[in-house]
Amino acid sequence: MNPLLNKEPVRRAEKAIKAFNSNLEIICLEKTARTAQDAATALGCNVGAIVKSLLFKTEDNFILCLVSGDKRCSLNKLKNIFNFKDVSMAHPDEVKKITGYTIGGVSPVGHLNKLKIYIDNNLERFTTIFAAAGHPNCVFKIDFKQLTVLTDGEKKDITE
Repeated sequence: MNPLLNKEPVRRAEKAIKAFNSNLEIICLEKTARTAQDAATALGCNVGAIVKSLLFKTEDNFILCLVSGDKRCSLNKLKNIFNFKDVSMAHPDEVKKITGYTIGGVSPVGHLNKLKIYIDNNLERFTTIFAAAGHPNCVFKIDFKQLTVLTDGEKKDITE
């Protein structure tokens, strides 16, 4: 068994994923999938099929945006859609504290704190998508509809 599967953040992500669908598997990559491009190269898929889990800080809260690997999350769209005055990328320390994951391994599920999740509708272009599973070398494969149900995420046009 791959030692990465014993790491607490990976176990936490796997528990949430398996509770949803016992057929979903964690894939351990030899090379890092810290960036969407790294993950796409390692998996041999389109970079757009990689789910980037991005934590944003708002005036009084944090939100998680799941964005297609070939897109950029739009701060202006987030501000307009949700009527936020201020939105910024969360600091790496905040990401670790709020989600329990380090940047590059932030899973869409299994967070330490309850988060409102928004999903980039561009991810619907792909039959299969891949999301981080608690470590930069661990991902899981899922389809868009399942990801929406798994995360209780809300579909939005949040990219530029």
